[in-house]
Formats: sequence, structure tokens, C-alpha cells
Amino acid sequence: QFVEEQKNYRPVADAVAMLLAGNKLSNDELNMLGEMIGEQDIEPLLQAANSDSEDAQSARQELVSMLMDRHGTSRVLFRNTRNGVKGFPKRELHTIKLPLPTQYQTAIKVSGIMGARKSAEDRARDMLYPERIYQEFEGDNATWWNFDPRVEWLMGYLTSHRSQKVLVICAKAATALQLEQVLREREGIRAAVFHEGMSIIERDRAAAWFAEEDTGAQVLLCSEIGSEGRNFQFASHMVMFDLPFNPDLLEQRIGRLDRIGQAHDIQIHVPYLEKTAQSVLVRWYHEGLDAFEHTCPTGRTIYDSVYNDLINYLASPDQTEGFDDLIKNCREQHEALKAQLEQGRDRLLEIHSNGGEKAQALAESIEEQDDDTNLIAFAMNLFDIIGINQDDRGDNMIVLTPSDHMLVPDFPGLSEDGITITFDREVALAREDAQFITWEHPLIRNGLDLILSGDTGSSTISLLKNKALPVGTLLVELIYVVEAQAPKQLQLNRFLPPTPVRMLLDKNGNNLAAQVEFETFNRQLNAVNRHTGSKLVNAVQQDVHAILQLGEAQIEKSARALIDAARNEADEKLSAELSRLEALRAVNPNIRDDELTAIESNRQQVMESLDQAGWRLDALRLIVVTHQ
Repeated sequence: QFVEEQKNYRPVADAVAMLLAGNKLSNDELNMLGEMIGEQDIEPLLQAANSDSEDAQSARQELVSMLMDRHGTSRVLFRNTRNGVKGFPKRELHTIKLPLPTQYQTAIKVSGIMGARKSAEDRARDMLYPERIYQEFEGDNATWWNFDPRVEWLMGYLTSHRSQKVLVICAKAATALQLEQVLREREGIRAAVFHEGMSIIERDRAAAWFAEEDTGAQVLLCSEIGSEGRNFQFASHMVMFDLPFNPDLLEQRIGRLDRIGQAHDIQIHVPYLEKTAQSVLVRWYHEGLDAFEHTCPTGRTIYDSVYNDLINYLASPDQTEGFDDLIKNCREQHEALKAQLEQGRDRLLEIHSNGGEKAQALAESIEEQDDDTNLIAFAMNLFDIIGINQDDRGDNMIVLTPSDHMLVPDFPGLSEDGITITFDREVALAREDAQFITWEHPLIRNGLDLILSGDTGSSTISLLKNKALPVGTLLVELIYVVEAQAPKQLQLNRFLPPTPVRMLLDKNGNNLAAQVEFETFNRQLNAVNRHTGSKLVNAVQQDVHAILQLGEAQIEKSARALIDAARNEADEKLSAELSRLEALRAVNPNIRDDELTAIESNRQQVMESLDQAGWRLDALRLIVVTHQ
């Protein structure tokens, strides 16, 4: 079924491309679109899309959405291709051909004699790592690094590029550890090691040391497994001390640097030994797949198709007859498969995953938030109120640690040892040990929940110095919250998040909130001490209760308007989603009955929860006018 779906993506992609091109559609093309979409009332939309009216573009976009919905890659699969996302760096390959030492030649020859019964795959894997063959015969104390030209080249490269951060990847942890010792003892090069034998904390420390600009390690030596999932895009130089066995691992290696946030072109250095499996593999990756300088989505498919031939060449690298033909065939296969992907499934994925104008607006909104300094001031004030210590580390990073006088003994998200935070997205991208603080970060949300759930700030009294009003004029500022309680899976905040409603009432119940903006009004108010405040409250207590009753009478209308708007929005969106799935089921057998049942049940629960929505008085401020 999956294979059949893949074949059907090409005509869908062609139809989508035809609509996006903006050209007039022939009758045959209109008929084809009508058949693919399969709705009875589609004719007016097709005519609008083929007209010269202002609605033509929006009609075409709607048709594209309908095609993608019914015949696209998936309703739940999103993946942006690099053709659709700009800003990725170039990848430049530098191969360094080095002579095969006589010590390795002897070890390989003996290994060939003794391992005659080994499978071709086992011999191929051995031939990729001659230093391991040598160690098998000479023992663990064999100093292969004293004669391996890759080591000499690496030391020379690092000493001539002292200012560059360099990521060195090798297959095994033992190789990384031995290289670290050689670099440190011979050239005094600061090198961190990163391998699977280390704990998570040890790896974090090694990565942080490598990330430090001035006093950090120049080199990070990684094993294959140890580097999985880690990103070091602040570095742009990579050395592959050896090569992995399949193209997926090669892409994974390069992906440590080739990521969004990489500011420079990536320099990939591959020192390899001639007449070894390394020399075979470097040619196959580069000339057959173009896998070093470009991403290679076809790599695994081609690898599987030529596996036996490739293994034989790797196991016997001196037997090169026919290898040029293999590379040529792989290159042709790569180009053909790549073209098929770009014209079919990948093209649909790109269109499906591209958010268009909505995504652009969202990205711009995020950029505005990144530039907003209000968050920094708010967060620092919040941490002070909670009692969290703050230590500026420089480089736009702050260390937060718990204090002895916090509002709660254990604050969620703050460990006993503390955490490092930053408000700079670029720093967070470069430093995995630094948490990026946004309005949605758990520290901010938990802090807000802590403050809002307590009594702090829920009631206060202030003086307003204003000679335009009579002395003793009483104003009451009320903050109500309109909300609905529901299980998280209903995602009720889509329609009715906890919404504050501000009222500023005089003694007659007139609401002045619309005429008196909060921030401006707040700056005019002066605090009073506890003794004076207590006397004022006692003096006007009866009037305050009367004003509160007037406020309760007025809030219902505002709250009901918010709740009704939320109900209408929820009903419209969820009913539309249900109708959409019902229409999809007519042309797409993958739509299950339980999906429809789940959406209908979700809609019903959301509507019931909104029917139960209410409001509560969250905060109160008493304001008394004075002329002094």
C-alpha cells in the first residue's frame, strides 16, 4: 500500500504545480482537478480559480489545500526540504590522500592470511580501520599514532588553525581517547573528549568546554555513538579521522555542524590512507553519491542496491577493476532518484510543510518577541520576588540558583545545583547547556502560576494625587478572570484562555476603564503604609461593598460576551474539522471511523466545558483621591 501511495504522488504534485503556476487551465485540466478532488459542488471554485477576478489566487490556494488534504503525503507528516528553506551553509570537501605506512601494510597482509575464513563484510569493516588491525597483532600498547600520517596531518592542521573550533569524529571511543592524549602531550592542544562511555553530565561539561570562546577547548574528539543528537553549529571545521560504513551515518556526522544557526560554510576534511577501504569509500561517497557536499536522501536506497559489490571492493581495496563503472552507475541512479523525489513526494512535502504567509507572520512575531526587552526586566523581577539568586556569567548567560528565602522550598525547573539561562537565541543555539528563556519557558510559567495562585498582589490600596477630583473621591479597580475548567487534552485555551477583564468603578458604578489606560493610571498612584491603609479601608468599607455589588452586576455582560464568542469559534472550527474528515473519508480509505468519533466527542466535551465557564474576582485595588 505504501509503495502504491508513493507512485500516486507524482500526478498530485503535477496538479499542485499547475495550480501554483497561475496559468489558464484547459478544460481537460479542470476536469482532471474535479475528478481528483471528487466533490459535487467544486465547479464554482474551479471556475473562480480559472478567472481573472481578484478571488482567483485564493481559489487556487483552496484547491491546492483540498488536493493536499485528499491525496497528499499525510495529514500528520511535515518536513521542510532544503530547497524550500533558505539560509543553510555550503559544504566544502577537502580530501587529503596519505601514504599507507609499512606497519599497516604488514598488519593488513597478515590479517588477510589469518582471516581468510572471515566474511567479506567482516573483512571490509576491518579494512576501514587499519589502526585496529595493527593493535590486534601488537596488543593494546601498540603506539600506532607514532607512524600514522593522519595523526601528523591532524596535529599540523590544528596548530596552523589555533583560532578555529574543530570537531573531530572517529568511529570508536578508544581512538578518540588516544588522539586526545597525543594532541595534549605533543602539542599542548586543548581537546575535549566525547564518547558513549561518559555520563550525560560529563558529556554536557565536555560540550560546554568546547563551546567556550576564549578559554575553551580548541578540539572536540567524538566517537560515532557519543556524538549522536548533539549539535555544534558554532564550529564550522570538521575532520573525519575515519569514515562510517553507510551514508546515513555520514550525514549524521555532518549534521552535527550543518544545521540552522550555522553562520559559516562547513569545511569537511577527510585525511585517508591510500590502498585501503578508506580510499574506496571516500570516492564512492563523493563521486557516486555527492554525499559530502550535499544532503543525500537517496544514499540508503543506493547503498542497499550495490551492497554486495561495494563490500567486495572495501574488503579488497587493491582490486579496483570495475569500480569506476560502479561509481558511474551509482551517480546515475542518484540523479534519477533525486529527480523523482523532487518532482513527487518531496515536492508535496515542501508545499504541505510550508506555512506560507501565516508562517511568515508567525516568524516575524517571534523575532519581535526576541527583541523585546520587557521579558528580561519581567523575568529578573519575577526571580527576585520568588527568591532565586542570579549570577551574571557574561556572554549573555545567567546562572540561577535556589536561595534559602524562596517562596517555596523547591521551585519546579530549578535544580539544586542551579541552571544556566540566556535570553539570546543565538547563544542558546550554540550552547546546549544554556536554557533559552521565553514567555513560554517553564520557569516563567511556573513563576507566574506561583504568584497568581497566592495572595501576593491580590489586594492593595493606593492614593491618587489629582486636584481635578474632590478629596476623598473613591475609585475601585477590579480584575476579573473569565475562564473554563477542562482536561488539558481538550486544549480549551484555543478558544477561551483565562482572560482578565479590568473595571475601574466610581461610587455610582460608572466603569472608567476604557477612558483610563492601566499603565498611565498606575504611574500616577502612590502606595500607603499598612497603618494608613487599614484606617482608609475601615472608613470606606461600606462604600466599597456597594461598588463591588455594582461590579458583579456589570461583569456578567462582559463575561458572557467572551464566553459566547468562544463557543461560536469552537463550534465553527470543530464542526468544520468534522465535516472535512467526513468529506475526506469519501475519497481516502485511511480515514477511520474512530477518528470521526473522537472529533465529535471532542467537540461535544469542549462545548459542554464552555457552557460551564465562569468568572471570578482575581484582584482588587482601592484608590482614594488626595491633594497632598
